[in-house]
Amino acid sequence: MINQIPNSINAITTHFSKKINQPLIKNNIHVLQINLGKRCNLACTHCHVEASPKRTEELSPEICEQLIKLIERFPQIQIVDLTGGAPEMNYGFKPLVAATRQNHKQVIVRSNLTIYFENGFEYLPEFFAKNQVRIVASLPCYLADNVDKMRGNGVFDASIKALQWLNQLGYGTDPNLILDLIYNPQLPNSDQFSLTPEQSQLERDYKLFLNQNFNLIFNHLFTITNLPVGRTLFHLERKKLHSSYLQFLESHFNENTLEYLMCRDQLSVDYLGNIYDCDFNQMMNLPAKTANGETINVAKLLEADSLNLIDEIQTADYCYGCTAGCGSSCGGALL
Repeated sequence: MINQIPNSINAITTHFSKKINQPLIKNNIHVLQINLGKRCNLACTHCHVEASPKRTEELSPEICEQLIKLIERFPQIQIVDLTGGAPEMNYGFKPLVAATRQNHKQVIVRSNLTIYFENGFEYLPEFFAKNQVRIVASLPCYLADNVDKMRGNGVFDASIKALQWLNQLGYGTDPNLILDLIYNPQLPNSDQFSLTPEQSQLERDYKLFLNQNFNLIFNHLFTITNLPVGRTLFHLERKKLHSSYLQFLESHFNENTLEYLMCRDQLSVDYLGNIYDCDFNQMMNLPAKTANGETINVAKLLEADSLNLIDEIQTADYCYGCTAGCGSSCGGALL
């Protein structure tokens, strides 16, 4: 779906809170998503975390111990979702994987795949298989040129080799070894914007192409909309497209997505232990709040002996990215 919206300086986007006309209520928490830090071996053009090899921010031993206590204490946590940067490069990665598996919870690692070929990280594929880690890997296109433009020269070839390695270990065939891929659209250079393609059809296209050309298999494809956050925001501002892109997203707002938004049953934790409703709010420094307007961190959750301290979710205009069309989340389309 392609739309052109005039890039007018007088154009105004309806604030998201007015669009939904009701508070966005937090549900019971089932997912703990932890951003371990900003260290990464790549510096992708669309990265909302602004991660790179030059970044040094990462989890501390103190916050890691608090997170392990959280995982151990609360049976309601069903999924621990580890992200970054390259989460594998940041402090606390292996202890958090171990704690999650020891407590019989699913662990997701959001991997860029190329990290397996960096010195000191060659152990990762076997480590993942041994711990039955669910891998959610970025492959924003099945064509090499598009991937390398977004993520760096040679990234596509390295990603294919990594996926073949994972397949050899049983990923994609063993029901306990789940391998999912993520599609991101190219960043727009004009106001000819488009929503992500229909997820199930694009998954079929990915599977056919990767199998025929590289003998690769995987489980699911997740389509994720580029939200105007981090490097995507900087790109849109440089191209003077930020306002018109928000209008485009608003024009495709779908209220049916609200029930399924990832922020409803998730806590997002940064490397300092602060709590947010989602990873995008984390990157835009919009913390989660209690009914009394207090911000929250992991220590406060442990002190209160509860994960359910948040009544209303904090929203912003970039929330239109998660609610446009079929919706978008860390688990792909919502509808």
